[in-house]
Amino acid sequence: MDSFDAYSGTSEPQPDVPNAARIYDYDLGGNHNFAVDRAEAERIHEVVGSGPYVARDNRGFLHRAVRFALERGIDQFLDLGSGIPTVGNVHEIAHRGNPAAQVVYVDNEPIAVAHTRQLLSAWGLQDRVALVDADVRDPDAILSAPAVQRLDFSRPVALLMVAVLHYVGHEHDLASLVGRYTRDLAPGSVVAVSHVTADGQEERAARITEMLARTTTPATFRGHDELAGLFSALDLDLVDPGIVWASQWRPDSPVEHPERSHCWTGVGAVR
Repeated sequence: MDSFDAYSGTSEPQPDVPNAARIYDYDLGGNHNFAVDRAEAERIHEVVGSGPYVARDNRGFLHRAVRFALERGIDQFLDLGSGIPTVGNVHEIAHRGNPAAQVVYVDNEPIAVAHTRQLLSAWGLQDRVALVDADVRDPDAILSAPAVQRLDFSRPVALLMVAVLHYVGHEHDLASLVGRYTRDLAPGSVVAVSHVTADGQEERAARITEMLARTTTPATFRGHDELAGLFSALDLDLVDPGIVWASQWRPDSPVEHPERSHCWTGVGAVR
């Protein structure tokens, strides 16, 4: 099994170095990003060709996965790599279906952490929504955090890992890492994952990898079979429709050009 060291993250924003969370915020129409993030996003768009659809299709998948969990009676959500708050956060979707739902956000990007704290304080949601400042690669720190400990793991939990695992490099055993989060989940829990891929766009992916290497958050691409293998290794039951493009997972309306998301997605159920 891999050894997972503690990652302290960055204590202060780095306005001169692009960051994936801030690029993602820009693609979703947010305003918590710097000029360097916007410039890098536009350069990536020129390579990808599908502009901000990667972020938007992932956000749509996140919404549908949360609603799916609510339909199964789940009222606890652990959102790893939650990012910078924008319209349609997990707690907003969850509270529409169940105002008493408990949500724990986890991120270590300084702007995401600071702004989430400000919003939770302003909205008076501290009794139902919490934030943990930690890196997804440090499961011990996250799972031992008081906010996470307040979740009742004897009951089902929705574990959300949307657009975050591609920031875990190949030097880590991904199944072992994710398994640290899933091993104590109660039967009936669900695990939602989306992951950027090079499938069908190998040359573009190589260029994007080089571009993201210049940011504070380089990315690792994984394929359809690797994501399917992750669910299998974790002994999770894939729910229909299995591993599909982000916009194809239980869409609310007909989908055109689903490959533009460049992300495979899947939701697994804990037996």
